[in-house]
Amino acid sequence: MKAYVFPGQGAQYPGMGIDLYKKFSLGRELFEKANNILKFKITETMFNGTDEDLKQTQVTQPAIFLHSVICSRVLGATFKPDMVAGHSLGEFSALVANKVLSFEDGLRLVSKRAQAMQKACEIQPSTMAAVLGMDDNDVELVLKGIDEIVVPANYNSPGQLVISGSIEGVKIAGEKLTEAGAKRVIPLKVGGAFHSPLMEPAGAELAEAISMTKFHQGICPVYQNVTGQSVTDPEIIKKNLIKQLTSPVRWTQTCKNMIADGANEFIEVGPGQVLQGLVKKVKRDVKAYSAELD
Repeated sequence: MKAYVFPGQGAQYPGMGIDLYKKFSLGRELFEKANNILKFKITETMFNGTDEDLKQTQVTQPAIFLHSVICSRVLGATFKPDMVAGHSLGEFSALVANKVLSFEDGLRLVSKRAQAMQKACEIQPSTMAAVLGMDDNDVELVLKGIDEIVVPANYNSPGQLVISGSIEGVKIAGEKLTEAGAKRVIPLKVGGAFHSPLMEPAGAELAEAISMTKFHQGICPVYQNVTGQSVTDPEIIKKNLIKQLTSPVRWTQTCKNMIADGANEFIEVGPGQVLQGLVKKVKRDVKAYSAELD
């Protein structure tokens, strides 16, 4: 069974999408539609911008979404998912590819999400860090003993967990986790504490936008970040999307559940190759490759 997976923030790179624009008339059509919806030329930043230009949350999220969704569209009849999942932002790409959301509605929600998250980041300075070489349970135990805000944010693969919280909380956690046996704690260059309680203001804004958006029955199940479980009910999908902003991304559990449900082939759709690497860390012998077309 084929599982299509869609990347999240961090997969961006300068020049992303330019070949999709040049090679495919459908690609050009969707990129130009996106420029009109967003009311700025995101293509200019994607094709010609620097790393710094692309790191702005309000640009990064719609850029990755567009690259991923347009990739899935130009695959045409070969895009036949038995199940889909996306990492954080990638969940929106997965839902559009899966026909739960229209292209236009998906892009509007991603843009709203990015702007709301940017505002939440500005309310309180915050950050994230990757913890390597430590059991998830041990990381959780250390975090529980810290008074500052710091929580698990991304369960990426066995031995790789990203933490999120206040600058002081993440700093203290880094010291304590290193003392407790983590191989490395790597600060991440991000704008704020994604998937933590500090994103609550963004959750309220996104909830309002989601409540006014039409969600449809998908063509196959989506495995959502909040639970890692298969979901088909549009109302449950909505609720989980809102919870996702302040809850951890359970990617390890998502991959395990997809494999348990029959996935033996993972195709990453969009920029980069991060997710196929994470899938391989969950189960080494599973087939995982990229459908990137540029």
